[in-house]
Amino acid sequence: MKILLVNKYYYHRGGAEVYVINLEALLRENGHQVAVFSMQHPLNLPSPYAEFFPSTVDFASIRVRDSLKYMLRPFGSKEVKIKFARLLDLFAPDVVHLNNVHSQLSPVIAEIAYNKGIKIVWTVHDYKMLCPRYDCMRNTVPCRLCHTGEKWHVIRYNCMKNNLVASAIAYGEAVKWNRKKLEKYTDTFICPSQFMQSQLVGGGFDKAKLKVIPNFVSFTSTDGNISVQREDYYCYIGRLSTEKGVETLLQAANQLPYLLKIAGKGPLFNELKKRYESNRIEFLGHLQTDEVKTLLGNARFSVLPSEWYENNPLSVIESLCLGTPVLGASIGGIPELIDEGWNGLLFASRNLDELKFQIQQIFNNSFSFDYKAIAQTANRKFAVANHLHALMELYG
Repeated sequence: MKILLVNKYYYHRGGAEVYVINLEALLRENGHQVAVFSMQHPLNLPSPYAEFFPSTVDFASIRVRDSLKYMLRPFGSKEVKIKFARLLDLFAPDVVHLNNVHSQLSPVIAEIAYNKGIKIVWTVHDYKMLCPRYDCMRNTVPCRLCHTGEKWHVIRYNCMKNNLVASAIAYGEAVKWNRKKLEKYTDTFICPSQFMQSQLVGGGFDKAKLKVIPNFVSFTSTDGNISVQREDYYCYIGRLSTEKGVETLLQAANQLPYLLKIAGKGPLFNELKKRYESNRIEFLGHLQTDEVKTLLGNARFSVLPSEWYENNPLSVIESLCLGTPVLGASIGGIPELIDEGWNGLLFASRNLDELKFQIQQIFNNSFSFDYKAIAQTANRKFAVANHLHALMELYG
């Protein structure tokens, strides 16, 4: 089968990019032909299809001379249309599998593939189809005002970078690529979590077009390499940004006598490291896959203190597949991954006191976790074979 994977970034940037890169390898390993369509970027992985990638767009550093190009891109630029159509004609895919495409590429690519009669599957990694800002955050607090279809709230509250022009563009993009159009162009939307499915249904999407398929991990573990003697530290692995709740975790760790290891980079890295690094809090920066496995595999537990509606976080799945329990914020899709007292614990998102209490509970051995059993169950649930089988059913 010939599958065209589409995502606006083609390097290890976030969860969506990790998923696409791992999926590309998985499909190729199983005998399928795979092409990729993305933006040009200096960090991109090598690709034989790079000549078809449109120029990069960085909304965080818009230059005046490029402002018109940037404003038009979310609505479907000429460059994207021409290059994507050329790739479709050359590769002739059986399926186009979309991921994060809004703004930098735009859903115009779904329209183009649809008009050529190509099957379209779309994995929904964030809330852009419901929220013009994409993450359902307003003034650092979760918000669902736009879920009902009235998208003008993004202008009312200046949700995009606290900038009226950026917010107006986001509003126009949401109106242009509305639910009816996206449903028309797409055969099936893949929801990595039941929570995502519930939000889309609440936003008016047809449940018959929504299929829940959890993410998968590129590595598995067996009884033979699961450590049952854990070291005396806990860890956070992920992006260091406001919505991830990392500062709440650091405030808790700063008041406790246990060692916390922070792995990852992001916009808050330098600031948080300067303010919180100590003999109890260690910042490790970006780690390679093997280093992540070692860090997670030896930790007492990992923490995901998110303050936004997480979808199906890879950091939780990776932790569980290594037998490491998770202390997670009770928000978004996190609770459906955690069976309290068995493979982890939950705490109310943003609740510093409850987070501190649960950390102390685990270090005081109030719970006895079976690391091997956690790994066995997680590896069965998130097995590569399961994910591939589910995709093949959708691809047809």
